[in-house]
Amino acid sequence: MVFPGFNAIMNKTPQRKDYIMSILVTGGAGYIGSHTVVELLNENYEVIIVDDFSNAHPEVLDRIETIAGKRPIFYEVDINNRTELKKVFDKHDDLQAVIHFAGYKAVGESVAHPLMYYRNNLLGTIVLMELMDEYQVKKLVFSSSATVYGMHNEAPFTEDMPLSTTNPYGSTKLFIEQFIEDQYTADNEWSAANLRYFNPIGAHPSGQMGEDPSATPNNLMPYITQVAVGKREQLQVFGDDYETPDGTGVRDYIHVVDLALGHLKALEYVLDSTGAQAFNLGTGEGYSVLDLVKTFQDVNQVDVPYSIAPRRPGDIATSYADVTKAKDVLNWSAQLSIKDMCRDAWNWQKNNPEGYTD
Repeated sequence: MVFPGFNAIMNKTPQRKDYIMSILVTGGAGYIGSHTVVELLNENYEVIIVDDFSNAHPEVLDRIETIAGKRPIFYEVDINNRTELKKVFDKHDDLQAVIHFAGYKAVGESVAHPLMYYRNNLLGTIVLMELMDEYQVKKLVFSSSATVYGMHNEAPFTEDMPLSTTNPYGSTKLFIEQFIEDQYTADNEWSAANLRYFNPIGAHPSGQMGEDPSATPNNLMPYITQVAVGKREQLQVFGDDYETPDGTGVRDYIHVVDLALGHLKALEYVLDSTGAQAFNLGTGEGYSVLDLVKTFQDVNQVDVPYSIAPRRPGDIATSYADVTKAKDVLNWSAQLSIKDMCRDAWNWQKNNPEGYTD
């Protein structure tokens, strides 16, 4: 089943291609990856996913097919396994570009297990980029993060600000951005877009796909939805004494479908250029934790009990994007509202209370 009406409202959607272009998507079964794969299939790209299901579920492949009306090619491969990843490049010698999502992504876990994060995220990316170089696939869209702005910049964040990190997860993103910039310096045929996400939330409007953390959620929205559906007793709000309007942290929440469409715009850009550029992907607006909780309750008419807990180390008061560059260079901007994000997240959770294992 295809949902053309939803794409129709996204006035930044790329025009449908007259030909099939093959794109490799690492981590394409994950939360953001799967939504991006749907949009790629809708635009008639041939999609090859590699994913090891370390933070994803095989059921997502069926859901992608249900939504898009076609199934991506899939290989269960850890990108750290050079031998197996090389087989994918051998089999698909017409690859035009790579969208790279694969990597561990929990801040707290990275603090507890830094070497695991450095080994997986950095070495996996090196293996991937070496094979891209070997097979002359020099177009890359990288899943970076707003964590690279650290604690010392003042919102709104612009791409030219000084970069720093406060945890190993963020450090892996910053190091990989540097890998990519250095590779372009060494070989000017490379083209890359480092996409610095802010806070992706929401789910596909069909209710077929959404965020399905494998353990206790590390992100706010899946915690809210799990409390709302009865899986967890209450939400903990970390800190109500920040210098913000209601004392809780302010973040730039972006609908995952808007974010997916941003990847398509970035893909078009790298296919038609050379260089290594960073782009913020957010809405450019900040909402507090309590703003999000209250909007979720109002839109969905459900209760989300919460309590106030102490601040978490490393959390900053306010984070939101300056999105001028993405708008001007990629011709992309977010279209969906905080209400849309809350509605779609709840639609996913209430229809899939146990996630993809239902």
